[in-house]
Amino acid sequence: MATVLSVNLNKIALLRNSRGRNYPQIEHYARQCLQVGAGGVTIHPRPDQRHATYDDVALLKGVVQEFSGKELNIEGNPIPEFLDVVLKNSPHQCTLVPDQPDQLTSDHGWDLITQSKQVAPIVEQLKAAGIRVSLFMDPVKEQIELAKQVGADRIELYTESYASSFQAGDYTSVLEQYKQATEYATSIGLEVNAGHDLDLRNLATFLTIPNIKEVSIGHALIVESLDQGFTNVIKQYMKIV
Repeated sequence: MATVLSVNLNKIALLRNSRGRNYPQIEHYARQCLQVGAGGVTIHPRPDQRHATYDDVALLKGVVQEFSGKELNIEGNPIPEFLDVVLKNSPHQCTLVPDQPDQLTSDHGWDLITQSKQVAPIVEQLKAAGIRVSLFMDPVKEQIELAKQVGADRIELYTESYASSFQAGDYTSVLEQYKQATEYATSIGLEVNAGHDLDLRNLATFLTIPNIKEVSIGHALIVESLDQGFTNVIKQYMKIV
């Protein structure tokens, strides 16, 4: 089965928020993603709502419902406000991420050695509401085992170290670490997602790892869209002027 692409729309929301009005519309870009074949859309609303907002969850749920077989994934730190929005809107998947309130971007997975007691009841609550639960994790066997013990359905492997090693040109050993982590997770009944700094250059190599169910890609996808479409738009403006 092919890996599902879930497009993270946070950067669209960030651009919208910078002008104080609803342009660009996050719903418009969500529809474009799904129309051309993406399997789902993702947002990661942070407590300060500097890009995706809690209101965006309901908007995107409505868009995804227009398409058969597509999914909505909501990522975030399970603070009460976040959980209230997730439970109210029942996305297909909730990915729990151990971000701090002022964190620029996600930079580590859960430490379930110390955080299992915090995470387990939240996982149980979300699953009771019919929401698939994924935990943002580093590729560490001991931590992955604990993800299974706290009841997660999936893990999302934090792939920044792979992306950095790929950029440096020496990624073989790091890729093997992710392969072994994926094999172990699968062997104990966890499904595996992946995300963070995956892009057009490094994704195909990463997906030589079997059984990656889903990749969530946002920042790189938006930058690559600018690279591949920017000059075309300038040419259209030049025809007008």
